[in-house]
Amino acid sequence: MVEQLRALMLGTLTTGIPITGVVVFLVWSLSNANNALILSAWAVLALLSHLNFQLFTRRCMAAGIAADQTHRTVWILMLLSVIGGVIWAGLAWIALGNVGLSGNLLVLVAIAAMASGSASSRSPVLPVFAAYIVPNLLLTALKMWQIEERDPVYVALGAACILYMFGLLGQARSNAKTIRTSIELRFENIDLLDKLRRETELAKLARTQAEQAQREAEHANAAKSKFLAAASHDLRQPIHAQGLFLDVLSRTSLDARQHQLLDSVHAAAAASSDMLNTLLDFSRIDAGVIEPQLAPFRVQSLLNKIEREFEPQADAKGLRYRSCESALVLQSDPALVELILRNLVSNAIRYTERGGLLVTCRPRGAQAVLEVWDTGIGIPLAQQQEVFREFHQLGNPQRDQRNGLGLGLAIAQGLARTLGHPLTLKSTEHQGSRFQLALPLATETLTDQVINPELGMDQLRNVRVLVLEDDEAVRHGMLQLLRDWGCQCEGAPDQDEALARVQIFMPQVLISDYRLREERTGVQAIAALRAVLGAGLPALLITGDTAPDRLREALASGTTLLHKPLTPRQLYRALVSELQL
Repeated sequence: MVEQLRALMLGTLTTGIPITGVVVFLVWSLSNANNALILSAWAVLALLSHLNFQLFTRRCMAAGIAADQTHRTVWILMLLSVIGGVIWAGLAWIALGNVGLSGNLLVLVAIAAMASGSASSRSPVLPVFAAYIVPNLLLTALKMWQIEERDPVYVALGAACILYMFGLLGQARSNAKTIRTSIELRFENIDLLDKLRRETELAKLARTQAEQAQREAEHANAAKSKFLAAASHDLRQPIHAQGLFLDVLSRTSLDARQHQLLDSVHAAAAASSDMLNTLLDFSRIDAGVIEPQLAPFRVQSLLNKIEREFEPQADAKGLRYRSCESALVLQSDPALVELILRNLVSNAIRYTERGGLLVTCRPRGAQAVLEVWDTGIGIPLAQQQEVFREFHQLGNPQRDQRNGLGLGLAIAQGLARTLGHPLTLKSTEHQGSRFQLALPLATETLTDQVINPELGMDQLRNVRVLVLEDDEAVRHGMLQLLRDWGCQCEGAPDQDEALARVQIFMPQVLISDYRLREERTGVQAIAALRAVLGAGLPALLITGDTAPDRLREALASGTTLLHKPLTPRQLYRALVSELQL
C-alpha cells in the first residue's frame, strides 16, 4: 500500500498548472452577467481544493509514508477527493442550462476530461479514485436529469454519465491491480537479482544450485513478459476506444474554444499511448518480428525531425540542444534508426540537468557514425553494460523522480542488433556520456520524392465493412468512426455472430480484433469468414497484445497487422491500402 500511495502522490504532483489553466479557461469561457460571481467563487473553491490535495501529498512525500499510517492517509485522501469531486460537480449545477448549448457542451467535456485524467493519477489507490469520481458524475447526472423538464437528450446524457462512471471505475480497478502486481513483481525481481549477485560474487554455491537459480531467473523473466503483455492489452483497450470517440467528437459542431480543449484531451491520450508503444517496441524486439526495410535516406531530415520534437523538452529544462548539419546519405531502415535516435536523445535529456546535448553524424571511412553527446550524470564503468538491460536504472537520486520505464536503451540496443549496426557507449561519471551508432553509407543515388501524400477523406464512401470486436465500447467507437467516413458497416462480438451477419450483409473488407470470445482469435475468425466469402477477401487484424508468441502468431497469419491504440488516420490509410483504392 505504501508504494501504491507513493505512485498516486507522484501522479498528482504535476497537475497543478494544467488544472489551474482549465479552471481559468472555464471561467473566462462561461462567465456572463448572471453567473460571473458564483462561477468565480466556484473557481476559487476548485483551486483551493486541488492545492490542499497537493500540499497534503507533498507533506506526506517529504515526511515519508509510514506503513502504520497508510489507512489514515487513505481516509484523508478519500475525504479530500470527495470534496474535489463535489466541487467539480458543482460546475454542472452552476452552468448547465444557463450558458447555452455550446457552453453546456464545454462543461460536459471539461468534467469528462477531469474524470478521465483522475483515472491515471488517482487509480493506484482505488478507494481514493472512487471517492472523487462517484460524487462528481452522480451529481452531474442528477443535474442533467433536471434540465428543461427532463429533456430526452439530457436524460440520455445523464444515463451516459452513470455508464461512464462505471466504465472509469472498471478501468481504475484494472489499473490498480496492474500497478500492485507490477510493484510486487519489481520487488520479487530485485530480491532475485540480489540473490544471483551474491551467489556470483561469493562463488560458494555448487553448479547444481547455480543452474536452479538460472531456471528461477528465466521463470521470472517469462512471468514478466506475460505480465507486460496482459497489462498492455488491458490498458490499450480503453485508450484505443477513447481515441476513436475523440475523433468522432472532433467532427461535430464545435467552436474554436471547444476545439482547443479537445486538442488538450487528444494530447493527454497521446501521452498514455506513448508509454504503451514503448512496451510494444520492446515486445516486438523480444518476439523477433521486426523485419528491417533497408533503403537509402538523407540523415539531415531525420536530425531535423528529432530536433523539432525534443528541443522544447530541452528548453524546458534549460538545456542547450544542438545538431550539426550533415549531407550524408545512409543505407538502413530510416524508421528503425529514427526510433533508436529518439530513445538516445530522450535518455540524454532525461538524465542531464545542466549544460546540453549534441547530435552529429560524421563520415568514417565507408561508414557514418551517428553520435549523441550529453553533459549529464554519466555512467560508472561497472554499469555501462547493465544500462542496456531492460528496466535497469542507476541507483542515482536524480533518476528516482523520472517517469521512464527503463526500456529506452534496451530498445535502442535491440534495434541496433536487429539492423546489424554496432551501438557503443563511452561515459565518465559526473561528466557526461556519448552514444555512437555506426551505419553504412548509401551506395546508390537518392532521388527526391514526395513521401506520405495526404489522403482524401471520401475514398471509403459506401465501402461495406464488417467489424469483429468483443469489447462493446471499442466496437461502438469503430462503427461510429467508419460511418462518419461514409462506410456501410456492421459489427459482431464473435466469430459465430459474424458468420450469421454475412448471410444478409456482404462485406468488402474485414476488421477483426486479435482476441475474441471463447478463447478464439481474429486469425481463426478471418479464416472462417474467408472460407464462406472467398479467400481473397481483404482483412485487417488489430491487436493490443505484446506477448512475443502472440505477435509471432499474428504476423505469421499473413494478414495486415495493426497495433492498439490505433489512430483514425492509421486505420484509414490501412483500409485504403488493403482495398487498393
